[in-house]
Amino acid sequence: MATLLHRLGRWCADRRLIVVAVWAALLALTVSGTVLLAKPLTNEFSIPGSRFEQVLTTLQEEIPEAAGTTGTVVLTSDTPFTDAQKDAVAEAVREWESIEGVTAVDPFEAQDQLDGTAEELAGARTELEQGRGELETAEEQLGAAEQKVEDGRAQLEEGRSQLETGEAQVAEQTQQLEAGQAALDQQLAQLEAGVAAGQVPPAAEQQARAEIAAGQAQLDAGREQLAAARAQLDAAREQVAQGEQELKDGQAQVEEGRTQLESGRTQLEDGEAALAAGERMADLTQGTRLVNEGSTVAMSQVSVIDAEGFIPPQTREQILAVDAGLEAAGVHADFSKEITDDLSSIMGPGEVLGLVVAGLVLVLMLGALLAAGLPLLMALVGVGVGLTGALALTQWVSMNSVTPALALMLGLAVGIDYSLFLINRHRQQLLRGMGVRESIALAVGTSGNAVTFAGLTVIIALSALVITRIPFLGVMGLVAAGTVLVSVLVALTLTPALLSLMGLRVLPRKARRALDSAGTYSTTGEHAQPDHLRGWAAWVQRRPWLTLAGVLVIVAGLAWPAAQLRLGLPDGSAEPAGSTAYQAYDTVREEFGAGANGPIIVVAQLEQPVDEGETALMNTQADIGEELDAVDGVVRVLPAGVSEDRSTLAFQVVPEGGPAEESTEQLVDRLTGAITEIGAHQDATMGLTGQTVANIDISQQLADALPLYLSVVVGLSLILLLLVFRSVLVPLLATGGFLLSVAAAFGAVVAVYQLGHLSPVFDVHEPGPVLSFLPILLIGILFGLAMDYQLFLVSAMRESHVHGEPARRAVVTGFNHSARVVTAAAIIMISVFGGFVWAHLTMIRPIGLGLAVGVLVDAFLVRMTLTPAVMSLLGERAWWLPRWLDRILPDVDVEGAKLERQLAPASPEPPTGDAAQDERELSPSR
Repeated sequence: MATLLHRLGRWCADRRLIVVAVWAALLALTVSGTVLLAKPLTNEFSIPGSRFEQVLTTLQEEIPEAAGTTGTVVLTSDTPFTDAQKDAVAEAVREWESIEGVTAVDPFEAQDQLDGTAEELAGARTELEQGRGELETAEEQLGAAEQKVEDGRAQLEEGRSQLETGEAQVAEQTQQLEAGQAALDQQLAQLEAGVAAGQVPPAAEQQARAEIAAGQAQLDAGREQLAAARAQLDAAREQVAQGEQELKDGQAQVEEGRTQLESGRTQLEDGEAALAAGERMADLTQGTRLVNEGSTVAMSQVSVIDAEGFIPPQTREQILAVDAGLEAAGVHADFSKEITDDLSSIMGPGEVLGLVVAGLVLVLMLGALLAAGLPLLMALVGVGVGLTGALALTQWVSMNSVTPALALMLGLAVGIDYSLFLINRHRQQLLRGMGVRESIALAVGTSGNAVTFAGLTVIIALSALVITRIPFLGVMGLVAAGTVLVSVLVALTLTPALLSLMGLRVLPRKARRALDSAGTYSTTGEHAQPDHLRGWAAWVQRRPWLTLAGVLVIVAGLAWPAAQLRLGLPDGSAEPAGSTAYQAYDTVREEFGAGANGPIIVVAQLEQPVDEGETALMNTQADIGEELDAVDGVVRVLPAGVSEDRSTLAFQVVPEGGPAEESTEQLVDRLTGAITEIGAHQDATMGLTGQTVANIDISQQLADALPLYLSVVVGLSLILLLLVFRSVLVPLLATGGFLLSVAAAFGAVVAVYQLGHLSPVFDVHEPGPVLSFLPILLIGILFGLAMDYQLFLVSAMRESHVHGEPARRAVVTGFNHSARVVTAAAIIMISVFGGFVWAHLTMIRPIGLGLAVGVLVDAFLVRMTLTPAVMSLLGERAWWLPRWLDRILPDVDVEGAKLERQLAPASPEPPTGDAAQDERELSPSR
């Protein structure tokens, strides 16, 4: 590898203009790709297949209006809102809703509805009581009508009985009359026969005729009486028929009254059921306010459907544009984090300040502005190509806002350091009299080899984030790894090309002038003591146990807060104190309760749709809502939507605490257990989602993935260091030191961002949980950087030992050989990372602090203090390696020592001809 890199360095030095042109073209290409292809970044953290994602998918399919990205607009007035101000708010809501895909709530209209619910329910209760009284009166009237019908039926039955009796009597009388008439006719016939036969004397005839006439008169009188009886009977029959009709009509009226009464009773029961359901729903939402009691603060919800967790810039600008009309009406608007997130910029003043500090360190170390600017330029080219190339990929890959910020931070740090290592080696060789081209080639073959290996460790550590199977974290790692890879390539190719163009101007003016006629710069007499007796490592070697104890005490002091680590994702409380996002969060918390900033969404999928009516639907919502409301820690439950087929219900559960508070996390745990039981009661499948649940789920999954990732990184470090140092104890020491650095970094982050220590210094106005993916990132990044410093320091010690120095002396001489450049590199890296502690992206701040503290501890306490102390105590045992293992391990010449030995016998000859002319062009000031 060293020989290949040596050839690469010489090739780039010889074809410097081609190399510069290629990198310029590549930068132009990636920038063009970003301009043409880049899509907006997102603040959404998602894990496909996770609990909240599955429930969210259901919600998006069934009730899309309840699944949008929702932001809060807090409206305030110095005095109670006037009618004109309310009209201005209503107009703002109309403007928001005119934006495609946006829905909004008029807080005053909604509050009036909430406040009017009690009056409406009281009015409904009064109407029901009145209806119940009317129904009782109707029941009494119906009872009287039924009694009247019964009385009529009794009279009718009596009339029918009398009619039947009269008809029987008339029939009997008719029969009697007919029998009498027949007897009388027979007598008359007999009389006529007797008279005709002369058998009846006249007197007897006359008497008989008189008797027959009298009998006929009686019969005629009977007939008259019978006709009168028949007339009476007909009249009675008519009265009975009339009574029957009246009874029939009365019965019909009674039946109609009974039907009306049943209908009224049903309506009353339905009204009572609806009222009871309404009262249950009102009890659930009791206390809900969108306008505070003093009518000086109102809260509107603005939701963007299908926003995929992040409101597009154009939509965001349209939402924010409404602010002007509100301000004109005397209404101040604060917009929540979801609306104000502007991810168009990934670099702010804090990051620039870090670069300025790094530049000052470079000037102090290299002694020349031109040389100091070269590492900065290399770093900017590396992150320029790496970041713009990654942003162009957002056309196909969703990228979180932290991803480019992290890549920028790492790219700047390693880009400066890697170029610095090459430049430092090149300068040392020039001062020893080596030619420019030869020095560039050798620097790339030696220090470039170490840079390649160091970069490879960082790339592997970052790429290994894919093993967590968390997509956004894998993308974050791959983008950062890609940027580091570009930084390595820039260091190995563009740096040699530009060094070739600079010639001897890479050296300070004083050094160039002091070069003697032989082309060497003498340092004789610079140090009064031998190399192995001077410097920090020598001081440490004389006090190893004290040093060891001191380092462990300091690291333990930094690391102790790490035991209280609590993971989460930032909410509005983490925004800068003066920002509109924080003001919105704080005002909502103060006026409406902390839980209003992060409600939990509960989705219930019913086994059977509710198709019996609105009352049944409200009762189903109330049944589920009341059980949810009974869970400890729930402030209130608000119905949030119903699917079209009425089989899916959504609820907002408002917790006591804010989204990132521990009490809310505990409530989610309780709800997770409760919804299983509630679902069994209500014949429903229930799940939790929403940003609050998403943050908790993601944090938990990241915490679960941490042990596996740590094991992989630790195992990888042991294998890599075993190959590099061909020692058993040195890799164990390096890995143990890495764990100390990680613990210290964790402790510092927890102390500042979770416990609030030194919060004014770091602009932490509200401590909260630590960024959930920070531990994994810190482990991966610090592993790579720790291996860098271990590599550059301990490999120099090993080289001194291999060249024949005793183990203890080699510790000091090797340390002194590389300490200066490692110190500068560490300070530069700390400066770059430290600049991100005050980054405008609040999520990147704890990452910057963790990396800055981690590098500080790892470079100065672990690698430059603890490691020399322990290796001095171990002596020769530090380099012990079993023979069988020595035979099977490949020989990795990280420092390029073999290459130096190969090139050492051939001293550089003075250039002639064209080569001499080129050399003069490269060294105009010499």
